[in-house]
Amino acid sequence: MARDTVRWPNGARLALSLVVNVEEGSEMSVKEGDKGPEPVDELGVALKIPIRNYGNESNYQYGINAGAPRIIGLLDQYKVKATWTAAALSLERAPAIAEAIRRRGDEPCSHGYRWVHQFSMKEDREREFIAKAVDTIRTTTGTRPYGWLSRYLHTENTKRLLVEAGFKYHMDDYSDDQPRWEVVETSQGPKPWVIVPYALDSNDMKFWLAPGYKPADWLEYAIDTFDWLYKEGADATRMMSLGLHLRIIGRPGRIGAFERFLQHVTTKPDVWICSRLDIAEHYARSVKAPV
Repeated sequence: MARDTVRWPNGARLALSLVVNVEEGSEMSVKEGDKGPEPVDELGVALKIPIRNYGNESNYQYGINAGAPRIIGLLDQYKVKATWTAAALSLERAPAIAEAIRRRGDEPCSHGYRWVHQFSMKEDREREFIAKAVDTIRTTTGTRPYGWLSRYLHTENTKRLLVEAGFKYHMDDYSDDQPRWEVVETSQGPKPWVIVPYALDSNDMKFWLAPGYKPADWLEYAIDTFDWLYKEGADATRMMSLGLHLRIIGRPGRIGAFERFLQHVTTKPDVWICSRLDIAEHYARSVKAPV
């Protein structure tokens, strides 16, 4: 398949996207009317009875209380931009994070109204879910979201509903190391839409999945990913996504790995550390839409 070659602004050879996920306060819980509680990330325990898991609720709250200030502090220290894939309700309940996004001029990207699965939603409910996320993120951060990340799965209507709601890109895609156009059939005919692919392999959620996984392992993998894409970027369009979570990388035993990653990438010339919206808009300006 042919791939478009796009040069990044100012001759950069790699676009680096730091993605901070904000899910805390929006997770599944009986107190929110869900059928059961969220699985315990660090232990892989999933309760099969409809009771509140107070301990795991406090585990999520750690991301707000302790993880977020550490991540924000490093972003400020290294003066780098980030995209915040945030469940809208989480920002309502954590106004200090919403204010940090506003203060820093970062991009708020919608991770849904709540951090719940939307794949079973009927069309009217999903449309309302999307609209509510747009409205409340605009209220909390001062900026409406133009990008979308589902919780793993979405419906056959999601892309159409997002285009019709004014979204400029989506990131429910892991198919490449560069953006591309996609044509979405809408109620008003086919519309071109930008895909800004995400990445699971460099995501800090690996710490959930392997109890023996060490920060040094994650750091080595992240740096190797960056270095290889940086090398390829001399001759081709390349972007890198680094997914982070407040309650995961924000732990004291892990946050140093993120700092060392920032130390590495900020010493390299010709790296565009940007938001995903920056990438989507630059691509849309540079490559002719298919329709």
